Amino acid sequence: MINMFEVRETNKMIEENNLDVRTITMGISLLDCCTDNVKTICDKIYHKITEKAAKLVEVGKEIELEFGIPIVNKRVSVTPVALIGSSCCKTKEDYIEIAKTLDRAAHTIGVNFIGGFSALVSKGMTPSEKLLIESVPEALAQTERVCSSVNVGSTKTGIDMDAVKLVGETVCKAAELTKDSGSIACAKFVVFCNAPDDNPFMAGAFHGVTEGDTIINVGVSGPGVVKRAISEVHGADFGTLCETIKKTAFKVTRVGQLVALEASKKLGVPFGIIDLSLAPTPAIGDSVAEILQEMGLERVGAPGTTAALALLNDQVKKGGIMASSYVGGLSGAFIPVSEDQGMIDSVNAGALTLEKLEAMTCVCSVGLDMIAIPGDTKPSTISGIIADEMAIGMINQKTTAVRLIPVYGKDVGDTVEFGGLLGYAPIMNINRFDCSEFVERGGRIPAPVHSFKN
Repeated sequence: MINMFEVRETNKMIEENNLDVRTITMGISLLDCCTDNVKTICDKIYHKITEKAAKLVEVGKEIELEFGIPIVNKRVSVTPVALIGSSCCKTKEDYIEIAKTLDRAAHTIGVNFIGGFSALVSKGMTPSEKLLIESVPEALAQTERVCSSVNVGSTKTGIDMDAVKLVGETVCKAAELTKDSGSIACAKFVVFCNAPDDNPFMAGAFHGVTEGDTIINVGVSGPGVVKRAISEVHGADFGTLCETIKKTAFKVTRVGQLVALEASKKLGVPFGIIDLSLAPTPAIGDSVAEILQEMGLERVGAPGTTAALALLNDQVKKGGIMASSYVGGLSGAFIPVSEDQGMIDSVNAGALTLEKLEAMTCVCSVGLDMIAIPGDTKPSTISGIIADEMAIGMINQKTTAVRLIPVYGKDVGDTVEFGGLLGYAPIMNINRFDCSEFVERGGRIPAPVHSFKN
């Protein structure tokens, strides 16, 4: 039960501290759409999505009005398209047709994004999966709401370096095709190690093959709420700090639980997980960087930043687990550069570098996220950065991801505007020393020794 005190407290968090439900995401299995004809599979995909998610946006708005809780995005995730397209897609154009169908379905039902134009290739690529990855630049350039992801590594299987090389080239091609709009296609493409099956957040969302036919996952955010709570215990010891974050995360997760159960009941779709992630926005006060600075750092990137982020991530998860039995996804703290004003300010001040961000990803929930880099960056350099991040995920048995945006015509010191939740980003400096010989070796980096547990 949620009592009146919690309701009043929640209203205060919404009004003063930017608390929101970041997304209601309906996962839809497309496995029963498989066929050997591209037109037929597109028809089946469109019909199933528009039928199953017909009321998703309507129900989201009803819940917003009923409880006064802002729901920023309504989204759909589908089975990784490489799995369902393998029986009929023989060319890149075939996969692009499926992407266009997903986009058309997203427009019909009114969702903000649809994820799942994806491939899972942590141990190797089938010819069809390679085709899908090669089709990503054109698919994202020709659609508006489609998001794409590729899982290239895992703790159990190692890292497929052939796939890493290919996705580096894919990122560069996607940047080129959308150079007139800030290389925006790259903002809708993410590369994973240990991708979770139940992630509601774009661009990495897809409906895992271990899930049921449909599912409702809810992603909750609230950096502003956590910052406000920490400010009230300024100067207190770490025990008090941890307890404050944990209690606040508990309250935020309760809001997500309420919305998730209500959406599940109204839609007649099973409830999956709550993803409690401190995902920032460009709004003033809605910043993960400012939380870390409230702990006592002059700027994010200063000595102590990684320790502060580790503390924050752990206490957020502990508080979430207290509030719901079904916490999953990428729960913890995100550190995207473009979506967080505090991160942007730290980059501009020279306090935060790509190397420091990489160190921080060892303890946060995702990885190198929404980082704009010079447009003339070589594909092999991008592949090297991806390989480094995948290695962190593989060795540490955690999810890591990379979303890099090489912005055509921009160099270090420039900025790029994305708009909306994506905000804007300074172009960050990268290490220009060559790694092409390493990337070109091909094959697979083996799984680490601690992976052999079965």
